[in-house]
Amino acid sequence: MDAEMEKLEKTSLLDSFFDVAKVVALAIMIALFIRVFAFQPFNIPSGSMKSTLLVGDYLFISKFSYGYSRYSFPFDMKLFRGRLFGSAPARGDVAVFHYKKIDYIKRVIGLPGDRVQMKEGRLYLNGKPLARKLAKPFITEDYYGHQRSVKRYMETMPNGKTYQTLDLVEKGSGDNTGMFTVPAGHYFMMGDNRDNSSDSRFNAPIGFVPAENLIGKAQFLYFSSKDMSRSKSLPDKFGMVRWRRLFTRIH
Repeated sequence: MDAEMEKLEKTSLLDSFFDVAKVVALAIMIALFIRVFAFQPFNIPSGSMKSTLLVGDYLFISKFSYGYSRYSFPFDMKLFRGRLFGSAPARGDVAVFHYKKIDYIKRVIGLPGDRVQMKEGRLYLNGKPLARKLAKPFITEDYYGHQRSVKRYMETMPNGKTYQTLDLVEKGSGDNTGMFTVPAGHYFMMGDNRDNSSDSRFNAPIGFVPAENLIGKAQFLYFSSKDMSRSKSLPDKFGMVRWRRLFTRIH
């Protein structure tokens, strides 16, 4: 009798183990499916998109917005070329793209065939300057906590998309450029922090971005904080969270 009970207990324990394993495996498969085909998390490592996106912002990008390419999948698997279920981004979208094993996040400025140029810090699209107006100054802070006020503008695309840009310095290296004509199958990308962004204005490291390299469209923030490594206690870390930025849409 005891042997039978012991056998039943072992069988029951083994069944429970397999049930848990099935649940865990299913949860992992669902998570992978969502990450590959629906939403992928992304965090902001630099200040090239200030003041729209800040270092320490964590956001979700929608993978389905522009369709899928080899860069939609982990480990850069070369499963196919081009895009499946592809959709073109709109001017003004904030998009994540892949280039030389690095993922970047910038704003879509020029579509295929567009002519893009910077003149004295103003953005020209197809020969016309984009409408912009001066906004409330942006207060930026360095690692040591030193603050400075910089110019902030509200810039508007021809399609009505409005967003913020920063002007850190007068006559910056990207404030005056030649005329760029966006080739077919490519996009012209720029950071909102115009004087602190490596983007399509410069041949290195990015240049024009192939459509195949697009990963997804930035949708909303789910977390944001300052550098928590600089705080020691739990209350200090709690105070580093940018609560007002949580669960906000990206424009």
